[in-house]
Amino acid sequence: MATKSTTAERASVAAEPGTIALVCLTAWAIPGGAHLWLGRRQKGLIFLVALSAMFVLGLLLHGRIFAIDLQEPLGTLAAVADLGLGLPWIIARVAGAGGGQVTALTYEYGNTFLIAAGLLNTLVVLDAFDVAMGRK
Repeated sequence: MATKSTTAERASVAAEPGTIALVCLTAWAIPGGAHLWLGRRQKGLIFLVALSAMFVLGLLLHGRIFAIDLQEPLGTLAAVADLGLGLPWIIARVAGAGGGQVTALTYEYGNTFLIAAGLLNTLVVLDAFDVAMGRK
């Protein structure tokens, strides 16, 4: 019972407009980070491990981190989806990872893992927003 009141207290503190933006930014940058901040440790750890593992697996399967190119609308959609993962995406881009190897048998699987990880993290951001607003 004490855990629920602590979680509710943290969520009510997070309901301030500036803090909500910070919660959403944290949720985007670190998968599961906002849930950990808001006291939902189990969910936060699961999101952190699962989404990070999906992203790393996508890179290991020779997937491509797409760049925004308005000449290729589907590639741009994939780039926006990849961007949804936040800090792991930034680190991979800076490190030069995610170039993709089109000839690899696992290329499309890697792309799918990378895109799905970004889209799922977008849903995690929305969930963190709902928690911070006190809706959950």
